Amino acid sequence: MRKILLLIALVSLTYGVMAQKKSQFPFKGGKEHMMNFFKDSLIVSQSIVDRKAYGIVTFKFSVDRSGHVSKMVVFYADDPILIQPVIDAIKRSEKRWVIPGGELYNDYLITFSFSFNPPAAPSADLENAVYDYNINRRPITAANEALLDNGILLPTVVVNYDIPQ
Repeated sequence: MRKILLLIALVSLTYGVMAQKKSQFPFKGGKEHMMNFFKDSLIVSQSIVDRKAYGIVTFKFSVDRSGHVSKMVVFYADDPILIQPVIDAIKRSEKRWVIPGGELYNDYLITFSFSFNPPAAPSADLENAVYDYNINRRPITAANEALLDNGILLPTVVVNYDIPQ
């Protein structure tokens, strides 16, 4: 009886170790390469800088076996002005995605967090601009639930930009 219990425990332990085997990151070069790619290819527009816009944008997009990006959907955005740079950066990521396990396509969720680097001594104009922006922003949110099938949540890309003093 003890041998059977020992065998069951050994098989369970082996299965658990195999289940924790790390899967391949879905971006060529790994997580660091993806973060650097998006930081380098995401262009903060002058209108974002002028409005001192900040917040997050969460996108869902699909990638097929050959790395083509399609079906981009905004799940959440603190401000519509933050969406276009994210779309452009995701489009530039064509052919850099790797679909794990030989699937035909995969869905990814990625969040971009925008913020500006505050000056050492913020002026009253800057404080008023941030206050006005915060009061007047109208987030874009998803109205219904969404099925993700084989969705993978990617790490958040942090985007910091400088504002003129």
